Amino acid sequence: MRAVIQRVKKSSVSVNDEIIGNINNGLLVLLGVAEGDTTNEADFLVDKTVNLRIFEDENGKMNLSLFETEGEMLVVSQFTLLGDCRKGRRPSFAKAAAPDKAEALYEHFIKQVQLKGIKVESGVFRAMMDVSLVNDGPVTLIIESK
Repeated sequence: MRAVIQRVKKSSVSVNDEIIGNINNGLLVLLGVAEGDTTNEADFLVDKTVNLRIFEDENGKMNLSLFETEGEMLVVSQFTLLGDCRKGRRPSFAKAAAPDKAEALYEHFIKQVQLKGIKVESGVFRAMMDVSLVNDGPVTLIIESK
């Protein structure tokens, strides 16, 4: 699994011009599922993401986690994170998981974050979405499970 994590002041996702997910102060997580990923990879990413110390403490140091700041999370599926652009001009998505498997792990990721007490909003799997955000910092990280 691969996740692009952005610390945000606010973020939303829309489908057909209708906002379906909206958060304030937290993390936007763009999530890609690779062929061969299991719930173990999803659980690793959940734990890593909610506990990353990337929010500022009272001294302005990145020392607090999403969990500690009671921040929110917006999760958006994005298979294009698995695109391989090393050859040719068209990305290869051969390493991306099949849609049914990817959707199950995407839903598992969301459920596990919710079980940790984090407010989670999400996009619609396989839909064309518009994602808006106000990046805080900016702080953007890439996390991979392997």
